[in-house]
Amino acid sequence: MSQHHTPGRVAVVTGAGSGIGRAVARLMLAEGYRVVLAGRQEETLRETAAGHRQALAVPCDVTVPADVERLFAAALGQWERVDVLFNNAGVFGPAAAVDEITVEDWDATLAVNLTGSLLCAAAAVRAMKAQSPQGGRIINNGSVAAHSPRPRTVAYTVTKHAITGLTKSIDLDGRGFGISCGQIDIGNAATELMEEIGVGTGAAQADGSLRAEPTFAVQDAARAVLLMAGMPASANVGSLVVTAAGMPFMGRG
Repeated sequence: MSQHHTPGRVAVVTGAGSGIGRAVARLMLAEGYRVVLAGRQEETLRETAAGHRQALAVPCDVTVPADVERLFAAALGQWERVDVLFNNAGVFGPAAAVDEITVEDWDATLAVNLTGSLLCAAAAVRAMKAQSPQGGRIINNGSVAAHSPRPRTVAYTVTKHAITGLTKSIDLDGRGFGISCGQIDIGNAATELMEEIGVGTGAAQADGSLRAEPTFAVQDAARAVLLMAGMPASANVGSLVVTAAGMPFMGRG
């Protein structure tokens, strides 16, 4: 892109080293965004970037406030603004029922999925308020678990329900500053996480059975995120649910 063209909008993508985050970051780069890739391992971030000159890899643990501040300082230092945050870093947490989960596992899951999302959103909002032109967009990665849990996923399910409240609060608090927030709830995009919980071979169902479930390409989930990110400032996709066709979510089992 020559200097005679308007440079691409600046996006921060957390959890960019794998899965949905990697797919979104790569699609954004292909679409002309300047992308700050955040994740715990620099090596996987560099794999995502694949040498793209509009990618900036910043190792970051979203549970550490100083790391998050450094992430946004790096984005502003490189490109002087933040237009989009894809709040995507997350963990599935332990397989444990309400009466089984340890406080340590509960706290660790909330730290990444919920507090990490808050910390990144807070830093993004501060940047978006201060920049000129003011404003921007935050997209939170929820899950269909924000609507309906799988068995023995209490920590994950609670964090994803809470992301819905965070999304609405960010959108309301950002209203006077041109900052919009929306949530994408993705069901069964084919990622390493899906393999971890056995979706392809047999995932635990509400009736106690195991069932192989359909999945869909992670690139198609990324396209849905890009649709949200690319909306004009005058529009906001507040909520978007995209699942594998035939996933046992919409019906009763």
